[in-house]
Amino acid sequence: MPIVVFGRILDALGCCIGYRKCRTSSFLPTSELMPFSHQHLISARDLTADDILNIFERSTDYLEFLRSSDRKRNDLNGVSVVLAFFENSTRTRVSFELAAKRLSAEVTAFQAAASSVAKGETLLDTVLNIETMKVDILIMRHHHSGAHEFLTARQGRVRSSIVNAGDGQHEHPTQGLLDAFTLYQKFGSPTTMLKGMKYCLVGDILHSRVARSNIPIFQALGAEVAVCGPGTLMPNLDAFGVRIFSHIDEAVEWANALNVLRIQHERMQQGLIPTIREFVQQFAVKRHHIAQKPDLAILHPGPINRGIELEAEVADAAQSLILSQVERGVAVRMAVLALLAEARKRNHS
Repeated sequence: MPIVVFGRILDALGCCIGYRKCRTSSFLPTSELMPFSHQHLISARDLTADDILNIFERSTDYLEFLRSSDRKRNDLNGVSVVLAFFENSTRTRVSFELAAKRLSAEVTAFQAAASSVAKGETLLDTVLNIETMKVDILIMRHHHSGAHEFLTARQGRVRSSIVNAGDGQHEHPTQGLLDAFTLYQKFGSPTTMLKGMKYCLVGDILHSRVARSNIPIFQALGAEVAVCGPGTLMPNLDAFGVRIFSHIDEAVEWANALNVLRIQHERMQQGLIPTIREFVQQFAVKRHHIAQKPDLAILHPGPINRGIELEAEVADAAQSLILSQVERGVAVRMAVLALLAEARKRNHS
């Protein structure tokens, strides 16, 4: 099936596409975890709790390294990594690039506008040509939902490990992992994980690939998950097993942590939100919310629209973990790349 058609099907069906929770786990201590055995990281739904804890264990080690005076390790020495971004990105692209370089990988990046795709070449042909140059890991962002699954479904043709850096409205698994790792370090442990923590996504759930990855990851770690947003920006959530709040005050009262999602300006033009003023009134996180609940953790995947989904003072408050997310994002992506490279080595030995 052509990638454009496959992507449109996924976009049309939205978040209920093949939804399944992360697979169950034995919840073993990290010393007894099953080895990370995945060839690709395409969907958060493919990860067990053991897989996630494996990533967290390695991320903790890498976070300590990033905070030291050292700048390079040799974990990915000799590993070739290509960043293929068919959609604009700043934080994710830089984070992945730094993650690979900190581990001494050979890194090459290209933008779609300057590639053969702009001349009409298919995505599959582009990837196969790149692979001929002996690429081990391909980190890809694509505007079509399902682009990565389209490639990995080509059994025996695509041989590199593919990492999903975001695909359309479908998923963004490393964002989900870094969000969970940030709260795991604040609230969790290897034995309890995030059991009992109350986590709420706020804003545009309908179009959010972050939500589609975060929900299964947090549920796999034992957290209670809720969503809060306008009905026009809320998909069918029957398969997700989450609470639904229709006002930010309800979410604040219930949650230990809010992950505030960006409202995209094009949604205003589509008439999905009556006015910015009404959205801010009913769904924005405000100063009085964090004043009345000082232990409430605030996350945001960025970029932030200050004054819309949250007030500027909230973004800069002591409860805000937004910059902590960015720092931990590099460590989490280092862990993902290293674990994939190690799995490849085991599988090819």
